[in-house]
Amino acid sequence: MNDVATLVPAAELVRRNGMRFPRESEDYRRARNALLAEEIELRRQIERVAEHRRALPPGPEVKGDYRFMGEAGPVDFAGLFGDKQTLVTYSYMFGPQRERPCPMCTSLLAAWDGEARDIGQRVSLAVIARSPIDRLVAFKRERGWQALRLYSDLNGNFSRDYHAIGDNDSDEPAFNVFTRRDGVVRLFWAGEMGFATADPGQDPRGAPDLMPLWTVLDCTPEGRGTDWYPKLDYPHG
Repeated sequence: MNDVATLVPAAELVRRNGMRFPRESEDYRRARNALLAEEIELRRQIERVAEHRRALPPGPEVKGDYRFMGEAGPVDFAGLFGDKQTLVTYSYMFGPQRERPCPMCTSLLAAWDGEARDIGQRVSLAVIARSPIDRLVAFKRERGWQALRLYSDLNGNFSRDYHAIGDNDSDEPAFNVFTRRDGVVRLFWAGEMGFATADPGQDPRGAPDLMPLWTVLDCTPEGRGTDWYPKLDYPHG
């Protein structure tokens, strides 16, 4: 883990930065430098949290009757790993009771589709939903997704055990990471920042946020806003 004492103070890194823009005012530069120092500290905090995450002790062993149907046929839980030792799963809010999938989940997965091949060099990534596989594949084609691996949770046991089913059989998004070491499959880490941990005036969100959408909008004066929502369909042109 990085020793904070060995890091150059953020204020010194700001001084070394020296970046300026045409016609900027002194007030702007002072405020921007103060913000830059906070951004540097945020970057360091993100890395400290990631290091703590990687240092977690072994998680609970995975045992259950988990069965899935993928685009190439049936697969058990171990099969989701493929040739990788780590498995990342996202539980997609697209159960059979829904006419259409969750727009927010869909926005996230649209971004991940472009990264899936790169992620796949390091770990296995599987998107799991409770709708039949034919329905999932049809929507994948509608969206033009190329690289995401979709699986139907055939008996719902995985979704139930790993917090993808809420009250009244509703869908919940769930992000889980599993490891396979020496033949033993364990939960490594799971996102737990839901409604119970949300701050006032904010929707539940993890840190760092999994959605590139928010990373971009957080850099704008408009921010995330509260009067809009991602759409499943947008007009062409």
